[in-house]
Amino acid sequence: MGIQQFGVKVFYLLGDEAASKREIEIGVPRDLEDLRDGLAQEYTIVKPEGIAFQTPVHVPLHTLEDVLACSTHIAITIDGCPVRDPRSGPMLPLVGNYYELYPDHLGNHQRLFKKYGRVIKTNAMGRINYLTDDPEITEIAYKENHGLFTKQTSDSNHPLYGIRDNTALFTCDTNCDSFKLTHKFIPPSMSPKAVKHYTPIMQETVNKAFPVFDQLDKAGLAFNVYQYMVKLSGQTLCRFVLGIDAHHFDSVSSGLHPIMILLTRILELNKAVQTRGDWYGKLPFGPPKQLQHTRLEIASVVDDLIDTCPRGGMEDLPLNEAALNASCLVDYLTRATDDKGDKLPYDLVLTNTLSILGAGFTTISALLAWLLYCLVTYEGNQDRLLQELVDYGVNEKTDLYPELVDSMPFLDSFIKEVMRLHSPAFQAGRNSLKDMILPGGYRLPKGAILIPNFPAIHTNNAHWSSPHRFNPDRWNTDEVKSRHKAAYLPFAMGPRGCIGYNYALQQIKILLPSLVYRYHWENVSPDAVEYDPEFQVIRPLNVYARAIKRTAWPQPTPKNTGSETAADIQIDAAAVAGQ
Repeated sequence: MGIQQFGVKVFYLLGDEAASKREIEIGVPRDLEDLRDGLAQEYTIVKPEGIAFQTPVHVPLHTLEDVLACSTHIAITIDGCPVRDPRSGPMLPLVGNYYELYPDHLGNHQRLFKKYGRVIKTNAMGRINYLTDDPEITEIAYKENHGLFTKQTSDSNHPLYGIRDNTALFTCDTNCDSFKLTHKFIPPSMSPKAVKHYTPIMQETVNKAFPVFDQLDKAGLAFNVYQYMVKLSGQTLCRFVLGIDAHHFDSVSSGLHPIMILLTRILELNKAVQTRGDWYGKLPFGPPKQLQHTRLEIASVVDDLIDTCPRGGMEDLPLNEAALNASCLVDYLTRATDDKGDKLPYDLVLTNTLSILGAGFTTISALLAWLLYCLVTYEGNQDRLLQELVDYGVNEKTDLYPELVDSMPFLDSFIKEVMRLHSPAFQAGRNSLKDMILPGGYRLPKGAILIPNFPAIHTNNAHWSSPHRFNPDRWNTDEVKSRHKAAYLPFAMGPRGCIGYNYALQQIKILLPSLVYRYHWENVSPDAVEYDPEFQVIRPLNVYARAIKRTAWPQPTPKNTGSETAADIQIDAAAVAGQ
């Protein structure tokens, strides 16, 4: 079949002529968009609109008429680029580029993106991953509804492989039966209304911590911020999930509840195993063996805690009703029924309780620590937040509630900016279901693990101006309001995005203002902040501060600023509730 035959053209991917050249029956395309769509299906090019054409001597073919009139082979480019494999740099035998990545994986991944482009390939002792800092590619990966990507933690290259569990919502494969079932039961317990139901628990928890911080202040003692935020978030989470008092603030020297110690250990061990090759995870000793043992131990502990969990009643209730009447998450999971009257099987109650404890405990404790770090590091922000609390009528007797804290613009902007620059989550991987060509011309093979790198995405200078500058006010600019939807994703996105984000944000918006109103936080860290490269999330190791109990507060800003008081918000909330 000749290349000039009507309706038939010979195309190839620029950069891969030998393997991709083929005769393609194009018929009579309606327009250039129609032609692009057809060729995108032929070559599995994810974004057809990025396709452009040129002759073998690089003469652009701008119109459909140019393409149809071309008598030579036609080269396809993607976003002006040839098709290429993601680069990874030099590889050492056995270890790959492990030592080019660790221990400073945050800084090193940033460096590799700058050096090799929007998609990079890494080989950590035989464990191969692909990473991206590009929002457009990230959005494609997280959609999971177009047959290109899924989440499959049972793949040994997936970052969660070491703690995989196909009966738990956060750690299961998307295509497993338990995902559909758990995804029906768990989201109602994390809805805004359900989370509001637990707001008094959050306030009660932080109030219970005050005597300990008061005692530390009276003794003139500084403390490791992360360690105490672990106690605070762990205390809150134990009440929310299990309905128990973890006793983290009975005294200054109170230790962590055993479940928190086990959760920390399992995430440390998983990181240690997953950052090395698949061969390492199969060793019958050391961290791989300890990880297996700890998983069994923690399941046994959670099983016992579920048995003793307080119940808000004995009757079963429909999902949404149960979410608003349960004493805690376990109470909800054991009493909620779907529209057929079926309940979540106990084995799924057990594994999902454990999964939610692990996911909530690690991320929120790290985020609280980063929030306080930013308060004491970036001058003026603590004063601005305190002033906003005063302007909104908060005082020492105020019990914070969602309508109030959600109405505070600086609190919201400050939290967003902290999560942009210091997101505890590093990544959330997805598995490719077929060979494909991503925007920018990057070739991704079937079965690859693609990991959107949150810190790199959040500081990508193509989407953020002065990306490494801490500036909460950027969130009020048109530039940020019109950003790409995947340029900021501290909770990921898509059908496997974090379902606990309502709970996490509400907890932060109750705990942080309470801590700031009562205490002035003073930085006493002697060294630059360091993060823990051997942990599942990004947590600060060496932030030390003093919490100095306040004896005076600023005067409210004059009312003509438009600020609403707590009383105003309460009246508005009551009016809405009465409608």
